[in-house]
Amino acid sequence: GQLGIPLHVADMRAVFDREVVTPFVRAYARGRTPNPCALCNRAIKFGALLDAALSLGADRIATGHYARLLDGPAGPVLAAADDLAKDQSYFLSLVPLERLRRAVFPLARQDKAASIAQVKDAGLAVPVPQESQEICFIPAGEDAYRAFLERRWQAEGLSLPGSGPVLLEEADSDGRPVLRPLARHEGLWRYTEGQRRGLGIAHSEPLYVLRKQGEDNTLVVGGRARLGMHGCLTGPANLLCPPEQWPDTLLARLRHRQRPTPARVEITDGGLRITLAEPQFPSAPGQVAAIYDEQGRVLAGALVRELF
Repeated sequence: GQLGIPLHVADMRAVFDREVVTPFVRAYARGRTPNPCALCNRAIKFGALLDAALSLGADRIATGHYARLLDGPAGPVLAAADDLAKDQSYFLSLVPLERLRRAVFPLARQDKAASIAQVKDAGLAVPVPQESQEICFIPAGEDAYRAFLERRWQAEGLSLPGSGPVLLEEADSDGRPVLRPLARHEGLWRYTEGQRRGLGIAHSEPLYVLRKQGEDNTLVVGGRARLGMHGCLTGPANLLCPPEQWPDTLLARLRHRQRPTPARVEITDGGLRITLAEPQFPSAPGQVAAIYDEQGRVLAGALVRELF
């Protein structure tokens, strides 16, 4: 209203529930740790919302994502923003290239402080004084999070695995891994790979979730020395650059807060096989795997299916 720009409202509630919330709920029921923001970018912001904008006669869609579009051999390609602390190219890596090329990212080359100052200098009110890192459709707080999932599972008639064994992984005298019973968990969906806080298990050293075994409803935990991810297998890949144009040096980002790290990437029938040059703090099935080059260009994105 202050800028004199016409406003059109598109009701996305039904498609958001179908394409983002429902897959999120069902993934948690399978013991995965989904990434709803990446699904929202693909299905809503650059899916249904872009379609609505095009139907109104728009040519492009501008968003507040911290990401860049760089010139490539066959047209613009997605790349990390200058402000790496706010970079959101990871969350955009599942969006098809032809849709990304309809985008404008005006915040690509400035940080958030500069953006806020720009709005103030224009005499406009800053609409959001602070940002939220929480999932937008779930109220804040751990109890609200669990209550939301349980309510949706009940509404969908999902049968959820309950309590199961917690096994401690240690090394025997020869350095080989051995498992021994330690406690009981209250549902694999309450935990994620790499988690330390909230396990509720007393032990002589801090314990981390090493893996979740859905086939026998088992949670495996261990000390920090046993925590490490060597790579992963993914589902179908969203290729943002033809593989024959990929450089020799590839970088993989398997968690939002992980810096891209050197990796070997093989394209398989089912997706990608990503082998890290050095073990990293674990990701989780359901999270995003994004492949970069050394200039920050995003070459591919996929959902993590299995860690190794």
